[in-house]
Amino acid sequence: MKRLLILIVLVALAAVAGVVVRSASRGSVELPGIVSHQNAGDVRDDIHQSHELSPGARVEVAGINGPVTIETSDTKTAQVFIERTASSQEALDRRKITIEADANSLRIRGEKDHSGFFSRFFGSRTKERVRLQLPRQISLYTKGVNGAVVSSDVDGAVEVSGVNGRVQIASATGRASFKGINGSVIVGLKKLDPEGVTLSGVNGNIELQCSSDVNADLETKGMNGRVVSDLPNVTVDKSRRGAYWARIGTGGSGITAKGINGNIRLTRGPALASN
Repeated sequence: MKRLLILIVLVALAAVAGVVVRSASRGSVELPGIVSHQNAGDVRDDIHQSHELSPGARVEVAGINGPVTIETSDTKTAQVFIERTASSQEALDRRKITIEADANSLRIRGEKDHSGFFSRFFGSRTKERVRLQLPRQISLYTKGVNGAVVSSDVDGAVEVSGVNGRVQIASATGRASFKGINGSVIVGLKKLDPEGVTLSGVNGNIELQCSSDVNADLETKGMNGRVVSDLPNVTVDKSRRGAYWARIGTGGSGITAKGINGNIRLTRGPALASN
């Protein structure tokens, strides 16, 4: 009897899904100002904004359903490019991107979809691609990104959390934190401040590309992997399972890692080899 009921429910759900799909395909039209993207029935919305930022401004990117790419240079102007796509205008309208900016901060956030369960289950999730051209002198904060986060040099603190994809930061100066990353992490370290670098809950391999100016002590706990070094005069000690220790240069600021499901490799890195 239980199997029969389950079968009836599955058949009913399949029928509803078929009706929704057929209705969506008949009702899909291309609206003025929106061009098709990827699939013939997709709609697209492009956002482009410019904002002036002061040196050391905080840039926040959160709640993005797609990759985030950041290019930095010696400029004071932030250029924001966001591409949003969905299978219908209704799906695109269900989710908004808010952008708030002043001289000291730039905040880009994806708002939560408040539509009903069946709308989200049978409908189309909006996808975003965020590309930012930013001043190099900023602090960078990203959270809740369902895609890769890739950035060029950042002359300030970096904090990355809740990312479902790889994380790559060409170089960071100051404090750096990486938490809850489901993907590999590659970060170039130019200099460290006393707060150092923290890595936790990373499901992937980690590569720390250290410049010759980096002096730090590395300590790991609860790690399912190994620590290896390509740097000269660095000895890696293993005290017990999942716990490693290494001194980089003359030692100093701490690099701490815990809950890592992968290996940690210390390298000079191509981008920092000449520094």
